[in-house]
Amino acid sequence: MVGSMFAFAFEDLFLKRAAMALPPGQVIAMMGAVGALCFWAVAAWKGQPILTRVALSRPALIRSLAEAVAAMLYITALALIPLTMNAAILQASPLAVTMGAALFLGEPVGWRRWTAIALGFLGVLIILRPGTDGFAAAGLLTVACVVVLVVRDLATRVMPASIGTFQLTTWAYIALIPAGLVLMVLAGDTPQLIADDRWGDLIGALLTGLVGYWAVTAAMRLGEVSVVAPFRYARLVFAMVLAMLFLGERPDVATLLGSALIIGSGLYTYFREARRKRTLSIGASPR
Repeated sequence: MVGSMFAFAFEDLFLKRAAMALPPGQVIAMMGAVGALCFWAVAAWKGQPILTRVALSRPALIRSLAEAVAAMLYITALALIPLTMNAAILQASPLAVTMGAALFLGEPVGWRRWTAIALGFLGVLIILRPGTDGFAAAGLLTVACVVVLVVRDLATRVMPASIGTFQLTTWAYIALIPAGLVLMVLAGDTPQLIADDRWGDLIGALLTGLVGYWAVTAAMRLGEVSVVAPFRYARLVFAMVLAMLFLGERPDVATLLGSALIIGSGLYTYFREARRKRTLSIGASPR
């Protein structure tokens, strides 16, 4: 899990550099096309068909659409706001998923975790600083991305277990192609020639994204979720270090305080959920 977060942090760095030099929609479309080819090949090797009617089922379509919209929001935010701010707000995703599961899937969430969720969202507000001169309006794009990722994750939870991981991933990458084209139309951008010094960022983003996805999938399948999931927050640490080294960013007090609230709240919800599952498991075990 730590390795995957390390790879994803580098992917964010490469994507930000690329999106600042090229139209963000062009970057998304290119990543989608190449990533779809790579994962399609793996899916074929594993006997997981891509062109199947299941891809047109409601949960699969919702998930792919959510992936496309989230990518549009995320890449635009990367081009506009500091990498550290973007990474910090994104860490609210687990809290938002917990809230969404409680509201829409009926999963039990006690008052302690609701309190932790509220504190986590308070951390997001501290980072954004609404109503002040330091308000980063573009950060709302990342907040919207978090909301859309909740839709993606909830759609994934109700999908049949028979659908393979690489099927889902290939469909997601395919969805990025039209998403990138739509974003270019909305922004009024036209395709640009890629300078020699930008190819490194594009290739780096693709390779680190592929490695990160493989590592996080392996971690979630091999380890106990309640144990490995909290290590997702390592991504923020790596992102801050990379942003300082390569982008000259210096997180201010508000960003650090908000990040601490988000991470602390997220870790608490993970541990509370793990404790609840252990209690239910003991109660259900034969005596």
